Amino acid sequence: VDQPILTNDDVARIRSIETALDGAFRTQTIDMTWDATTDAEGLEQAIKEMCWTATEAVLADKNILILSDRAQGPDRIPMPALLATAAVHHHLVRQGLRMQTGLVVETGEAREVHHFCALAGYGAEAINPYVAFETLEDIRVRKALPLDPKAVKKNYIKAIGKGLMKVMSKMGISTYQ
Repeated sequence: VDQPILTNDDVARIRSIETALDGAFRTQTIDMTWDATTDAEGLEQAIKEMCWTATEAVLADKNILILSDRAQGPDRIPMPALLATAAVHHHLVRQGLRMQTGLVVETGEAREVHHFCALAGYGAEAINPYVAFETLEDIRVRKALPLDPKAVKKNYIKAIGKGLMKVMSKMGISTYQ
């Protein structure tokens, strides 16, 4: 990808990349939600299980891990995206496996430039803000804006990208790799 913000179609392509590129890239989606009937100990256990799943995926030669909170619902609570990303990133670092995989975060939490910067700082190489895209499309339809859906997504991605570059340049970071 040429920039770190992924559309829903981009994530779908990444999920199917294994068949498209003859196995050069192998992906696995890891759930970032936990059972709503459990309390704080349930969250702690869900984080541990997510980290173990990530380790097993990397050891199974998966080189792209997609951390996703799309399974959220009445009985599944999404983990904070920063917490989940940091937990997996640092767990893989401690295991000596972090350099063998990329982390893509598919979350409804990311909306503003700060959210994307924080996720990048916590180890995400790419981010799919699916709720932001769904919200933008809803606004476009309700207000009958004269833009096509692709242009709306492109404008949002461009704005977030410029914000990321501004924050990175203030910190002395010259590239997002």
